[in-house]
Amino acid sequence: MLMPVQCSKCHKNVQLLPPGAPSMCCHVATYAAPYSYSHHYPPHQLPLTALPPPPYSHLPPGSPLFARVCKRAVICAVSYKNSKHELKGCINDANCMRYLLVNRFHFPESSILMLTEEEADPNRHPSKQNMIKALYWLVQDCQPGDSLVFHYSGHGKRKKNNTGDEVDGYDEYLCPLDFKTGELISDDEINAIIVRPLPHGVKLHAFIDACHSGTALDLPFLCRMDRSRRYLWEDHRPPSGVWKGTNGGKAICFSGCDDHQTSADASALSNTTPTGAMTFSLIQAIEHGHGTTYGDILSSMQYTIRNAENEDCDTGTSPLLNMTRRGSLAAGFTQEPQLTASEKIKLKKPFSL
Repeated sequence: MLMPVQCSKCHKNVQLLPPGAPSMCCHVATYAAPYSYSHHYPPHQLPLTALPPPPYSHLPPGSPLFARVCKRAVICAVSYKNSKHELKGCINDANCMRYLLVNRFHFPESSILMLTEEEADPNRHPSKQNMIKALYWLVQDCQPGDSLVFHYSGHGKRKKNNTGDEVDGYDEYLCPLDFKTGELISDDEINAIIVRPLPHGVKLHAFIDACHSGTALDLPFLCRMDRSRRYLWEDHRPPSGVWKGTNGGKAICFSGCDDHQTSADASALSNTTPTGAMTFSLIQAIEHGHGTTYGDILSSMQYTIRNAENEDCDTGTSPLLNMTRRGSLAAGFTQEPQLTASEKIKLKKPFSL
């Protein structure tokens, strides 16, 4: 059956297409019908609540597209410019992560969707609506062998949970640009959009540089590592029995701090450039050769932040961390980077994106 399609940008009729087929107009991919996720979950998994249907039938306007690639990333940075909530390092976090993905892990630049306040296109500003669209785009039509990355740098918060699906009794939230109007993105929403649909053979890595971000993806297992690199996996599957894992794929998240902690801005990577402490410690681990395994990265990140007041950055002349708005180690706040996963993994497993 052929279906009429309107361009998602200029809204002109494009052509008749079979459901799900893409058409190009104004350099924007438009789909004849909303894509859908598979709901066939392994029978041994806990019952899955119905996923919300994707509210958008096309890619975010202006999103990179064209040929399907096996590596795809969404990078969100919210600096809350000209407000009392302003953060200094988020845009730099985004630029550094894009550079890392392109130059270290060979992500095509055209497959990285950037959402920042500096983008000229308002559809690429990090509002809740645009961020949700971007997350749907990230997992759209993913196939075995695909590698997906989600990086977020901005504010985070937590609220009391009343549904019984949080081990600690709190939900965690990301704070988009319009969060002051109540537009928050919950860990439940993120889990439903980019975790639970992941099919076998697809891997997702998330990097969340925000306060209260330990379980920002609501993944079932959290790794606790001590200073001697001994570790154990805590079971964070919801008491309610709701399934928070994947549909056979793998989801792994590095976050800036535990759920009850704050995360800090830092002056790092150069003498004057502010970045998030978590993003900097991640990049430093990889750039200094401490990114061979998941355990290496987690241990290096924790060591870097734990010893922030005593270490220098690469130049040897500037303090590694000069804390600003998201918290201050010097003022008594602490942050301990966390690792969560959809399944228990061996920390000796090689790290790759």
